[in-house]
Formats: sequence, structure tokens, C-alpha cells
Amino acid sequence: MIRFENVSVTYGDAAAPTLQSVDLTVPEGELVLLVGPSGVGKSTLLGAVCGLVPHFTGGTLRGRVTVDGRDTRTHKPRELADLVGTVGQDPLAHFVTDTVEDELAYGMESLGLAPEVMRRRVEETLDLLGLAELRDRPIATLSGGQQQRVAIGSVLTPHPKVLVLDEPTSALDPAAAEEVLAVLQRLVHDLGTTVLMAEHRLERVVQYADQVILLPSPGAAPRMGAPAEIMAVSPVHPPVVALGRLAGWDPLPLSVRDARRRAGALRARLEGCSPAPPRGGPGGEKTPSSRTGAPATATRLTVRRARIEALRRVDLTVSPGRIIALMGRNGAGKSTLLATLVGTVEPTSGTVEVGGRTPHRTHPRELVRQVGLVPQEPRDLLYADTVAAECTAADADAGTTPGTCRALVSELLPGVADATHPRDLSEGQRLALALAIVLTGRPPLLLLDEPTRGLDYAAKARLVAVLKNLAAEGHAIVLATHDVELAAELAHRVVILAGGEVVADGPTAEVVVSSPAFAPQVTKILAPQEWLTVSQVREAL
Repeated sequence: MIRFENVSVTYGDAAAPTLQSVDLTVPEGELVLLVGPSGVGKSTLLGAVCGLVPHFTGGTLRGRVTVDGRDTRTHKPRELADLVGTVGQDPLAHFVTDTVEDELAYGMESLGLAPEVMRRRVEETLDLLGLAELRDRPIATLSGGQQQRVAIGSVLTPHPKVLVLDEPTSALDPAAAEEVLAVLQRLVHDLGTTVLMAEHRLERVVQYADQVILLPSPGAAPRMGAPAEIMAVSPVHPPVVALGRLAGWDPLPLSVRDARRRAGALRARLEGCSPAPPRGGPGGEKTPSSRTGAPATATRLTVRRARIEALRRVDLTVSPGRIIALMGRNGAGKSTLLATLVGTVEPTSGTVEVGGRTPHRTHPRELVRQVGLVPQEPRDLLYADTVAAECTAADADAGTTPGTCRALVSELLPGVADATHPRDLSEGQRLALALAIVLTGRPPLLLLDEPTRGLDYAAKARLVAVLKNLAAEGHAIVLATHDVELAAELAHRVVILAGGEVVADGPTAEVVVSSPAFAPQVTKILAPQEWLTVSQVREAL
């Protein structure tokens, strides 16, 4: 169905190709997973399938890419629209209408389908993706995860033969991700649709893949094979594979079910051992005495937006040196809670204090010294033409020593040149740059909204190390996330929101172990023992 013949892609004046020596075939009716570290060219490879590379992105494509016999060099994206449906990393860049139902219908209108066919397919897609209650909602009012489901739905309605998906579950809660993957499975198995998907959260998808393509490093030739074969050598792999490598299991398990069947001996070795608590704050390293009092409190906080009660009587105290993970379904109110703490949303009732100030009544220049937010869309913080210019501006805004921001970028994002334009970075790389900019000011309270979206496992490990060090120095950290593995690795406390209300609040181990939806893979594999991460198991062994 998809054929790459000795393909290479070089952008502008780049010294080396982003893709090189790609020669492979994606068979019809299979789900093929594309994996590799951030910045190795996964999005470029996907863009070559739908014609965005080079027709939209520029650069030079050598070799040949064909989809169902159509050459993407001679067919522009609009000439492939009936054959290939594409969802990129940024759903907002995908939308052309204002409401959910109109967006689902737009692609079919462009292809001239009959009204009765369009109506039936819109209804089917609303049900498939759990969007029926949102059909009349303006897209701008949806959460990031809801927008991602709409973007996926809008390419499903024209019934393309090929689906190209870049990080399709990155902004989805665990239940919504399972629903989307179940839909993709049904399309592959029942309709013979070909799915080519890049995804960093391999714990969600690798067990569903028929084959895996590994891009090991920028410009390196890809390797394609069975999932277990590729995971045995891949530098990026999910916790279930990491645990399998640690325990010496062969073949490596790809699912929790397979791992549980082999885990008896490992459980016996761990009997009587206790997991180490997270570093930083009470229960870990001591918090420096220079930071006293609560950086933030929210008391009986309620926020209404139009007819929707986004938050309802929320109580939250954030203490120095502690890391809190906000979890819950898409649209549960996590981003709204962060927005009230940073002052961009005014409470309808209740009180919010950050550093003794009321955020929405405090001048931004004063508030930025108390709290920093890394939003879901990192490009909202990026406006300069180069990484170096972004870092220079961040140092000036924070009043800190020149080079501070650049040092953080090097720690989070090794190998990125000063002259690189932020738009040429991958989604995960842009996130790391935005995080470095916010951290330059070293605010006592740090807020992060989906901080691992687009990050590979190595980049996530670097992020975890930075945040643990900040907590150990006394910074308070609140992160809204659907990444259960991140919460298990990092958080001292988990707060679960549902319908704008707090439904669970407690130590991470207590909250996630008792939740099928939010338990990490290691917890599920080694239950009833209360292990959270591979690193805890490694230390115990």
C-alpha cells in the first residue's frame, strides 16, 4: 500500500538529510507503528506519505514514495485527500470550521459526497469516538484531548484507505486512548484500512501493532520487523519491555497480560521489599528551609464558563518541595485549574492565592516571579527566530545571568544548535525549549500542562531528573497529565478530577494502585505488590 524507494529528505541548508536510505513497504490492512527518539524524522516520514513533504514543508525529497500507486512527488496533498487521511501533532492546525459536527462533515463535503451519506457517517463517528455530547460545541471551547478526538474523527468520515497519525493518543486520557485504539483496530481488521502511526507512549500502542519501524537516529536507515524483535533493540521502549529486559524474559512481553504470566518468580524475589519514595519534600530529601508556607491554595474554587461548570468547590494546597499530578478524563477541569493558579481565568466563587497574592488581580510582571506555566501548546511561549534569541530574551525577562536558559536547553535538549528556528523543532523539542524558558525564572510554583506530550522516553527521563531536583530545592510543582507512567515516577501526590470536582486526593501509590485507569504498567504486572516503576524494582533487586 505504501512504498518507500531509497528515500531521503533534506531541509534548506541542513548539513545532513533528516531522512536517508528509507527503503521499505507498508502492507495493506496493517497497523504499523513508527518509533524512535525525538527529532529523528518521524514526522517527516509521515509527511512524505500524505504529500506534505515536500509540497508544503519545502526541502528536497529524493527517491520515490507511492501510496496505492500514486507518486507523492507528482500528487499534491489535495490530490491524495480521498486516499490518505492525516492527523498531525497539533490538532488546532487541522481545523477549518468552528463546531464539532461541521468539522466532521467538512472533508466529505470537499469530496462531494451525498448529504445522506455524510449524515450517516457523522453519526457513526460521533458514536465511535464518544463525541455525541459535544456535537454542537465550538471547537475552541474543547479540551486538548477532546480536540484530538475531533481531529481523528474528521479524517475517519471520508473513509480513506490509509490513515497517517502523528502522536494520536498524546493528549488523550487512558480511557479515551483505549477507545481510539479500539476504533483503529476495527478499521484495520474489518475494513482493511492501512494505519501508519508515530507514537511515543508505546505502553499504549505497541501490543496492537502488526509491525514496527524504528528510526534509531537522525539520518540512520530504518529497521522494520515484528514488534518483539524491534523492541529488543530499540532505544525507546515501554515499561513492560524495560521490566522484561531487567528480568531476563525471552521473548519480551509487549502487554501487561503477557508480563503477568511470567512475573511469578520476579514477585517472589521482591517479596518483603518496599518501594523507595520519590525524592524531594517530605518522605524524600529534606526541603530547604528557605521556602516556607504554601506556594498556592485554592479554597472551594468554582469556575463557570458559559453554561458549563468547569470546576466545582475544589480545595487544593500546594506545599514547597512537593510534586502534585492532576489527572482525570479529558475535559475534567485540569487545565482550568492551572489557568486559575496563573491568573488567566477568574474564579466564579471561592478563593485562590499564589505566594500570598490573588493571581487574576496581580500584574503579570509581578506574578511571573511567583508562578510559571508551561502550556499544552509550547508555541504560545515562542516568538523569536532562533533558539539563541529565545534564551537571550528569557534571561533578560528573568533578570538572571546570561546563559542560564541556554544551559537548561542543553540539559533538556542536547544537540540543538543556537541558530535553529523553533518552528523547525519537533513538538517534543519545542516543549523542552518552552520548559527551559519558564524554568529560567526559577518560580517557586511551576505549573505544567501535559509536559510529556511529544517526548520520547529519554527526554522524559531528563525532564523527570530536572523536576526532581527542583522539588528537592523547595519548588512546588503541579502538572496536569494523562501520562500515568510520569505520575508514578515523579509525583508525591495525585489528585483526580471528574466533572470539575476532586474525586480522589492522596499519596501516589494509594491513588493509582487502586485505579485500573490510572495504574502504571509495573503496578498492573506485579500486583498485589505496590510497585510503581521499573527503577524502583531495579533498586530493590
